[in-house]
Amino acid sequence: MKKILVSLLIVISGTVAAQNFYIAHRGASYDAPENTVAAAKLAWQVGADAVEVDLHLASDNRVVIIHDKDTKRTCPGKNLVVKTTPSMVLRDLDAGSWKDPKFKGEKIPYLTEIIATVPDGKTLVAEIKCGSEIIPHLRREIERSGKLEQIVFISFGWETILDLKKEFPQNKCYWLSGSKADARKKLNEVAEAGLDGVNLHYQAISDDLVAAAKGLNLEVLAWTVDDPAEAKRLTALGVNKITTNRPNWLKEQVEGK
Repeated sequence: MKKILVSLLIVISGTVAAQNFYIAHRGASYDAPENTVAAAKLAWQVGADAVEVDLHLASDNRVVIIHDKDTKRTCPGKNLVVKTTPSMVLRDLDAGSWKDPKFKGEKIPYLTEIIATVPDGKTLVAEIKCGSEIIPHLRREIERSGKLEQIVFISFGWETILDLKKEFPQNKCYWLSGSKADARKKLNEVAEAGLDGVNLHYQAISDDLVAAAKGLNLEVLAWTVDDPAEAKRLTALGVNKITTNRPNWLKEQVEGK
């Protein structure tokens, strides 16, 4: 009887609030060193729906996980440019101690190592930080994993995200932007290009922009939200895919569970 009543309420209201989908920004990066296997594993352990990581191409055409174009910030004492350095050299660096001594020895991961952590039913959000030159190598490494259907692609690069959609037409692809004005101007192009939506800095998201996106059948995702009040504002606007450094904590603050 209870299930019947719920179904009737759904029919009568015509809508149901979507459940929030929490994306761990660079893994559970509030508590573990960003873009490492440790951060990814912790995110899954605390119940994140997805993990977002940043992809670069090393000089030997291996796809590695690091945000910056060089290693200066996350591998203190070593300033190597990722695209001109072989992956094995990059992996000799310590990418964990800067966060906490207990993470000493964490490596800059290969994409394959991060994909291997992704449980069934979960999603990996791959942000391409370089250009389209990564795509052939990206395809090769993803196909070996057998988890292509669990991967979503995002990029600030317009041509790059278009090329990703052409290469992976069955996967969701979102254009990234930090500007409300730029996003608003480009919504029609996003829709015409067959992209699935936009992934915007939370401050760029407003009710009129969400309405315009929905009118074009586009999703709006938000980054990077660690403020419960802001997460609740976005939820009220119908933005349910929220990127955060603190997935479990934010969920508890927003949903009380």
